[in-house]
Amino acid sequence: MAVDLLQTLENEVSPAAGLAVAIVAISTAAILVRLTTAPSSVAALYRVLFTTLALLPLAGWKYRTEFARIGRRDLAFATLSGIALAVHFVAWFESLAWTSVAASVTLVQAQPLFVALGAWLLLSERLSTRIVAGILVAIAGMVTMSVGDLLGGVLVGPDPMLGNALALLGAVMAAGYVLAGRSLRQRVSLIPYVVVVYGVCSAVLLVIVLAQGAPLTGYAPREWLIFAGLALGPGLFGHTVINWVLAHVESSTVSVSLLAEPVGSTVLALVFLGESPTLFTMLGGAVVLFGIGLTASDR
Repeated sequence: MAVDLLQTLENEVSPAAGLAVAIVAISTAAILVRLTTAPSSVAALYRVLFTTLALLPLAGWKYRTEFARIGRRDLAFATLSGIALAVHFVAWFESLAWTSVAASVTLVQAQPLFVALGAWLLLSERLSTRIVAGILVAIAGMVTMSVGDLLGGVLVGPDPMLGNALALLGAVMAAGYVLAGRSLRQRVSLIPYVVVVYGVCSAVLLVIVLAQGAPLTGYAPREWLIFAGLALGPGLFGHTVINWVLAHVESSTVSVSLLAEPVGSTVLALVFLGESPTLFTMLGGAVVLFGIGLTASDR
């Protein structure tokens, strides 16, 4: 059914509507991660694995010849992209155990800042005045979020500094995923691209889970429903739809639109978890989002 819905999306839904669906879908990710009692690496593994398995029928039916044309260089980029995506998920999922949903989701959305820096360092792309200003503004917001609550003595989460640091690591790895995937995405269409990268990501996550000694089975039905929800919502109708939208809408528009995710996640956390962000988190988060918007709107 998920494959049929994706086909309908590709044929009949406008990019604007697709982007709206994707933002709502990815806004549920933090809430679902908070609701599961499974280790963060296990939740990340099943999110990506179930997403990959749902896409395999479509990939094998419509795009099977494209897989044979993927060369060694593209596989190398896919491997780098998949590794970065795996570390992103583990770091971000774990951050939600230590800090507030609002802080975690806002900081992990800072990946456009690191994409801009990485493109400048690795791809010799320009850093405009707007991008530099956006990065500096976002850093000021991050400092406000992380230090302000400590000074104010009002904390949400057992260790907000650790959680915020993990969320930032997740943002850096998300930027690595984007940068590594740029070359591959130019030559490979959407479904083969995500299946290859998600497949690599699943393999890396499996290694991480086994290395941690976390159980792969034995979870209650509720946990499996959460894993499936992570795959169907944020996975299929979130990031996969965003990859489709990027073929029709400028990346700057998509990047700025994604700044609605922290807002949506914060509202959902308030409604379903009873978690109210602190004053410093709200102020700093607003500054971070403004800085990200400045950076993304220049690209």
